[in-house]
Amino acid sequence: MSSVRTVDDESLAKARTIIGNGGLVVIPTDTVYGVACDPRNAKAIARIYEAKHRPRFKALQVLLASVDQLDELGLDLPAPLNRLAAQFLPGAFSPIAVAREDCDLATVNRARQGFATQGIRIPNSAVTLRILRQIGPLAASSANRSGEESAQTVEEAQASLGDAVDLYLNGGPTQGHVASTVVAANPLSRDGIDILREGVIPQSVIRRAIHLNGGGLGA
Repeated sequence: MSSVRTVDDESLAKARTIIGNGGLVVIPTDTVYGVACDPRNAKAIARIYEAKHRPRFKALQVLLASVDQLDELGLDLPAPLNRLAAQFLPGAFSPIAVAREDCDLATVNRARQGFATQGIRIPNSAVTLRILRQIGPLAASSANRSGEESAQTVEEAQASLGDAVDLYLNGGPTQGHVASTVVAANPLSRDGIDILREGVIPQSVIRRAIHLNGGGLGA
């Protein structure tokens, strides 16, 4: 039986134990509620797909507390995504990082353009960052059945996922149902990027930011 707890030291300790044991925890972010697990645990990741009825070809993001964690995870942000990340993170910006050979994340997508890649995000939410600092990086997807509207409250998340999740952390209503903007580097595309999903940050804002201060496509 799952439980709903407010975010405090006790519930975060419980969440950390659940994640460490391969369980699922729903957490608030700056956009919508997400269902999260250990990004290195393939069985836990499979539980997210099963709970959401999500197709396996749709990759999960990894939520971080800081860009400093990229290197320890074996991830690199190619240009111009590194420049965009400096402008939009923390926030509703999800760049696609490149996974190095030393990356042991079980969420890595190995189908894109011959590279191993991983979508990452640093939420602009004090509550979410507190959770991530206590637990560590988390694999995550929106806390709803695939095809349903994203959850803006913990009650909406619980109504959608029920006892498939071990713990729901209640951080109050999130800012909206619109998800983050997902961007990949592609030197053959306009401005050196592909907008894979337009979300909170409009495509026009992303493209304009690439050229701020005469940056062009450089690092």
